[in-house]
Amino acid sequence: AINVLVLVPVCYGLYSDGERMKAVYGAETPARGILKAMYTSILVVSLALLPCIFIEETRDGARWMSTALFVVQIVYKFLTPATTTGGVPPGLPLNPAVLSNLAIALFHCITVGIFLANA
Repeated sequence: AINVLVLVPVCYGLYSDGERMKAVYGAETPARGILKAMYTSILVVSLALLPCIFIEETRDGARWMSTALFVVQIVYKFLTPATTTGGVPPGLPLNPAVLSNLAIALFHCITVGIFLANA
């Protein structure tokens, strides 16, 4: 659910190309287009998996597919401080996308731990 809550406004902002998004993610470039595709893919997969956790017959499969998605996100999100420069508004120590990535990665680590503990 956190992926959906975060990625709906992020994807909207990236596709609408607002000034706030430009300040954080930079101008529209091929790399930003790839980021939009990646975020959109994570959003679509998350939306597809979300109802599956409420259906007994699909719950276990959805849990393992979610775990795989979360592990990929954990890796790339923890890498962002080392791979991202710029886009730091005044008063913040890092780019806001980097800060949110670290927080979400930590949340996903806890979720994966709970999933594995109950496997």
